[in-house]
Amino acid sequence: MNRPHARNSLGKVFVNELFSALEQLRFDEKVRVVVFKSEVQGVFCAGADLKERAKMDDAEVEHFVKRLRSLMDEIASSAKMGLIETTRGLLPGAGGTQRLPRCVGIGLAKELIFTGRQIDGQQAFSMGLVNHAVPQNSNGDAAYQRALALAKEILPQAPFAVRMGKLAINRGMEVDIASGMAIEGMCYAQNIPTRDRQEGMAAFREKRPPQFIGK
Repeated sequence: MNRPHARNSLGKVFVNELFSALEQLRFDEKVRVVVFKSEVQGVFCAGADLKERAKMDDAEVEHFVKRLRSLMDEIASSAKMGLIETTRGLLPGAGGTQRLPRCVGIGLAKELIFTGRQIDGQQAFSMGLVNHAVPQNSNGDAAYQRALALAKEILPQAPFAVRMGKLAINRGMEVDIASGMAIEGMCYAQNIPTRDRQEGMAAFREKRPPQFIGK
Protein backbone atom coordinates (compact mmCIF):
# COMPACT_ATOMS: atom_id res chain seq x y z
CA MET A 1 0.00 0.00 0.00
CA ASN A 2 1.50 3.29 -1.04
CA ARG A 3 -0.59 6.38 -0.38
CA PRO A 4 1.89 8.45 1.64
CA HIS A 5 0.07 11.80 1.50
CA ALA A 6 -2.91 10.22 3.29
CA ARG A 7 -1.08 7.68 5.49
CA ASN A 8 -2.63 4.84 3.45
CA SER A 9 -6.12 5.88 4.55
CA LEU A 10 -8.91 4.07 2.74
CA GLY A 11 -10.56 6.32 0.17
CA LYS A 12 -12.84 5.34 -2.71
CA VAL A 13 -10.09 4.92 -5.32
CA PHE A 14 -7.78 3.10 -2.93
CA VAL A 15 -10.54 0.68 -1.88
CA ASN A 16 -11.42 0.01 -5.52
CA GLU A 17 -7.76 -0.70 -6.28
CA LEU A 18 -7.55 -3.16 -3.37
CA PHE A 19 -10.71 -4.93 -4.54
CA SER A 20 -9.25 -5.17 -8.05
CA ALA A 21 -5.99 -6.63 -6.76
CA LEU A 22 -7.83 -9.18 -4.61
CA GLU A 23 -10.01 -10.18 -7.55
CA GLN A 24 -6.93 -10.89 -9.67
CA LEU A 25 -5.25 -12.87 -6.90
CA ARG A 26 -8.37 -14.92 -6.24
CA PHE A 27 -8.16 -16.67 -9.59
CA ASP A 28 -4.37 -17.02 -9.75
CA GLU A 29 -3.67 -20.65 -8.84
CA LYS A 30 0.04 -19.90 -8.41
CA VAL A 31 -0.67 -17.66 -5.41
CA ARG A 32 -0.58 -19.53 -2.10
CA VAL A 33 -0.24 -16.69 0.45
CA VAL A 34 -1.00 -12.97 0.29
CA VAL A 35 0.88 -10.45 2.43
CA PHE A 36 -0.31 -6.84 2.76
CA LYS A 37 2.63 -4.46 3.14
CA SER A 38 2.85 -0.71 3.58
CA GLU A 39 5.39 1.25 1.55
CA VAL A 40 4.82 4.28 3.78
CA GLN A 41 7.42 4.58 6.51
CA GLY A 42 6.05 4.27 10.04
CA VAL A 43 2.42 3.57 9.18
CA PHE A 44 0.37 0.62 7.94
CA CYS A 45 -3.10 2.10 7.40
CA ALA A 46 -4.73 5.12 9.03
CA GLY A 47 -8.24 3.72 8.52
CA ALA A 48 -10.97 5.44 6.53
CA ASP A 49 -10.13 8.66 4.70
CA LEU A 50 -12.02 11.14 6.87
CA LYS A 51 -11.22 14.11 4.62
CA GLU A 52 -12.97 12.34 1.77
CA ARG A 53 -15.70 11.10 4.11
CA ALA A 54 -16.51 14.70 5.15
CA LYS A 55 -17.51 15.49 1.55
CA MET A 56 -19.99 12.59 1.31
CA ASP A 57 -23.71 12.83 1.99
CA ASP A 58 -25.41 10.31 4.28
CA ALA A 59 -26.29 7.89 1.47
CA GLU A 60 -22.74 7.92 0.12
CA VAL A 61 -21.34 7.28 3.59
CA GLU A 62 -23.63 4.28 4.09
CA HIS A 63 -22.66 2.83 0.70
CA PHE A 64 -18.95 3.38 1.31
CA VAL A 65 -19.04 1.80 4.78
CA LYS A 66 -20.76 -1.29 3.34
CA ARG A 67 -18.07 -1.53 0.67
CA LEU A 68 -15.35 -1.09 3.29
CA ARG A 69 -16.91 -3.86 5.37
CA SER A 70 -16.88 -6.12 2.30
CA LEU A 71 -13.21 -5.32 1.78
CA MET A 72 -12.40 -6.29 5.36
CA ASP A 73 -14.31 -9.55 4.81
CA GLU A 74 -12.22 -10.21 1.71
CA ILE A 75 -8.96 -9.52 3.55
CA ALA A 76 -10.27 -11.28 6.69
CA SER A 77 -8.01 -9.32 8.97
CA SER A 78 -9.08 -7.88 12.29
CA ALA A 79 -5.73 -6.54 13.50
CA LYS A 80 -6.08 -2.89 14.39
CA MET A 81 -4.04 -0.75 16.71
CA GLY A 82 -6.95 1.45 17.68
CA LEU A 83 -10.62 1.94 16.86
CA ILE A 84 -10.66 5.71 17.21
CA GLU A 85 -13.90 6.33 15.31
CA THR A 86 -15.83 7.46 18.40
CA THR A 87 -13.35 10.33 18.83
CA ARG A 88 -14.58 11.61 15.45
CA GLY A 89 -18.26 11.08 16.13
CA LEU A 90 -18.27 7.84 14.14
CA LEU A 91 -18.89 4.14 14.75
CA PRO A 92 -16.36 1.46 13.74
CA GLY A 93 -18.14 0.41 10.56
CA ALA A 94 -15.83 -2.05 8.80
CA GLY A 95 -16.72 -4.96 11.04
CA GLY A 96 -14.88 -3.60 14.07
CA THR A 97 -17.81 -3.94 16.47
CA GLN A 98 -18.21 -7.59 15.45
CA ARG A 99 -14.61 -8.75 15.02
CA LEU A 100 -13.05 -7.07 18.04
CA PRO A 101 -15.27 -8.77 20.68
CA ARG A 102 -14.36 -12.14 19.16
CA CYS A 103 -10.67 -11.30 19.56
CA VAL A 104 -10.54 -9.76 23.03
CA GLY A 105 -13.96 -10.34 24.61
CA ILE A 106 -16.96 -8.06 24.93
CA GLY A 107 -15.77 -6.10 27.97
CA LEU A 108 -12.39 -5.10 26.58
CA ALA A 109 -13.85 -4.49 23.12
CA LYS A 110 -16.32 -2.00 24.62
CA GLU A 111 -13.54 -0.27 26.53
CA LEU A 112 -11.36 0.13 23.44
CA ILE A 113 -14.22 1.33 21.23
CA PHE A 114 -15.87 3.61 23.81
CA THR A 115 -12.59 5.31 24.76
CA GLY A 116 -11.09 5.43 21.26
CA ARG A 117 -7.79 4.47 22.90
CA GLN A 118 -4.83 3.63 20.71
CA ILE A 119 -2.52 0.83 21.80
CA ASP A 120 0.97 -0.26 20.79
CA GLY A 121 1.93 -3.60 19.30
CA GLN A 122 2.95 -5.23 22.56
CA GLN A 123 -0.33 -4.23 24.22
CA ALA A 124 -2.27 -5.56 21.24
CA PHE A 125 -0.33 -8.83 21.49
CA SER A 126 -0.97 -9.20 25.22
CA MET A 127 -4.70 -8.67 24.61
CA GLY A 128 -4.80 -11.30 21.90
CA LEU A 129 -5.68 -8.68 19.28
CA VAL A 130 -2.70 -9.61 17.11
CA ASN A 131 -0.84 -12.90 16.74
CA HIS A 132 2.68 -11.47 16.88
CA ALA A 133 4.55 -8.39 18.07
CA VAL A 134 8.17 -7.93 16.99
CA PRO A 135 10.78 -5.28 17.84
CA GLN A 136 11.54 -2.93 14.98
CA ASN A 137 14.74 -3.54 13.02
CA SER A 138 17.17 -1.11 11.39
CA ASN A 139 15.34 -1.38 8.04
CA GLY A 140 11.96 -0.56 9.57
CA ASP A 141 10.35 -3.70 8.15
CA ALA A 142 10.36 -6.12 11.09
CA ALA A 143 6.61 -6.78 10.85
CA TYR A 144 6.91 -7.46 7.12
CA GLN A 145 9.77 -9.89 7.67
CA ARG A 146 7.73 -11.72 10.34
CA ALA A 147 4.81 -11.88 7.91
CA LEU A 148 7.08 -13.38 5.25
CA ALA A 149 8.34 -15.97 7.71
CA LEU A 150 4.75 -16.91 8.54
CA ALA A 151 3.88 -17.05 4.84
CA LYS A 152 6.76 -19.48 4.30
CA GLU A 153 5.29 -21.73 7.00
CA ILE A 154 1.90 -21.72 5.26
CA LEU A 155 3.32 -22.15 1.75
CA PRO A 156 4.09 -25.92 1.86
CA GLN A 157 0.64 -26.87 3.17
CA ALA A 158 -2.15 -28.21 0.96
CA PRO A 159 -3.75 -25.14 -0.73
CA PHE A 160 -7.28 -26.52 -0.94
CA ALA A 161 -7.24 -27.74 2.66
CA VAL A 162 -6.02 -24.31 3.83
CA ARG A 163 -8.76 -22.64 1.79
CA MET A 164 -11.46 -24.87 3.25
CA GLY A 165 -10.08 -24.37 6.76
CA LYS A 166 -10.22 -20.61 6.29
CA LEU A 167 -13.78 -20.84 4.98
CA ALA A 168 -14.90 -23.04 7.88
CA ILE A 169 -13.43 -20.65 10.44
CA ASN A 170 -14.73 -17.45 8.85
CA ARG A 171 -18.25 -18.74 8.25
CA GLY A 172 -18.41 -20.76 11.45
CA MET A 173 -17.68 -17.69 13.57
CA GLU A 174 -20.81 -16.04 12.22
CA VAL A 175 -23.24 -18.70 13.48
CA ASP A 176 -23.98 -20.90 16.50
CA ILE A 177 -21.78 -23.94 17.27
CA ALA A 178 -24.16 -26.49 15.73
CA SER A 179 -24.33 -24.56 12.46
CA GLY A 180 -20.58 -24.06 12.60
CA MET A 181 -20.05 -27.80 12.88
CA ALA A 182 -22.31 -28.31 9.85
CA ILE A 183 -20.23 -25.79 7.88
CA GLU A 184 -17.06 -27.60 8.93
CA GLY A 185 -18.58 -30.88 7.74
CA MET A 186 -19.41 -29.42 4.34
CA CYS A 187 -15.89 -28.02 3.97
CA TYR A 188 -14.39 -31.35 4.99
CA ALA A 189 -16.56 -33.18 2.46
CA GLN A 190 -15.22 -30.94 -0.32
CA ASN A 191 -11.67 -31.78 0.69
CA ILE A 192 -12.12 -35.58 0.73
CA PRO A 193 -11.97 -36.20 -3.06
CA THR A 194 -8.96 -33.91 -3.68
CA ARG A 195 -5.70 -35.26 -5.08
CA ASP A 196 -3.87 -33.36 -2.35
CA ARG A 197 -5.59 -35.38 0.38
CA GLN A 198 -4.61 -38.60 -1.38
CA GLU A 199 -1.05 -37.29 -1.76
CA GLY A 200 -0.92 -36.37 1.92
CA MET A 201 -1.97 -39.86 2.95
CA ALA A 202 0.50 -41.47 0.54
CA ALA A 203 3.34 -39.27 1.77
CA PHE A 204 2.53 -40.21 5.36
CA ARG A 205 2.63 -43.93 4.53
CA GLU A 206 5.83 -43.58 2.54
CA LYS A 207 7.50 -41.31 5.14
CA ARG A 208 8.28 -38.53 2.66
CA PRO A 209 7.36 -34.85 2.29
CA PRO A 210 4.07 -34.39 0.37
CA GLN A 211 4.02 -32.63 -3.00
CA PHE A 212 0.74 -30.72 -3.06
CA ILE A 213 -0.64 -29.27 -6.29
CA GLY A 214 -3.77 -27.49 -5.06
CA LYS A 215 -6.26 -29.90 -6.65
